[in-house]
Amino acid sequence: MTNDPLWFNFFRKSADPDHVLADLWKKTPLFNNISWRRCLTLSRMMHMRQYHKGELVFKDGEIGLGVAMIVSGSVHIKTGGRLLAELKTGDFFGEIALVIDEPRTANAIAMEDTKLAFFLRPDLEEFIEQFPKHGAILMFNLSKVLANRLREANAVLRHSDSHLSEAGKL
Repeated sequence: MTNDPLWFNFFRKSADPDHVLADLWKKTPLFNNISWRRCLTLSRMMHMRQYHKGELVFKDGEIGLGVAMIVSGSVHIKTGGRLLAELKTGDFFGEIALVIDEPRTANAIAMEDTKLAFFLRPDLEEFIEQFPKHGAILMFNLSKVLANRLREANAVLRHSDSHLSEAGKL
């Protein structure tokens, strides 16, 4: 009887990969005030890629094309041998590449078998063209994410500068 179409629960989301991805993106600050339906539209535009443990996702100095969402697995962001971030399922990285065509400033390395969904700048441009209101909201959210990351980086720099100043006084 549970397989009977008359008793099918139409409100239960399926385990469709696009739905899973839309759920992950909807939990991020990039998609504040954007409907789940629009998140699903974007998820269907994204590009999935599987990485093996130790594989380089992108390299410092490469031109970035977009942001990546960790669907499963984990990624370390490193520069100059220094670990900047340990990211896991539901985290995203590389969002600066949605705005500017500049080289990446760090390496991203899969720390286990990892599945990533890439949201590329051309996909963002197409989304903005199709859904201008939602595109504007997404760009506003992106600017807030970038501003918060800049503020955090500045705090780290101030903290390390104060330690260097204190060491110089000795």
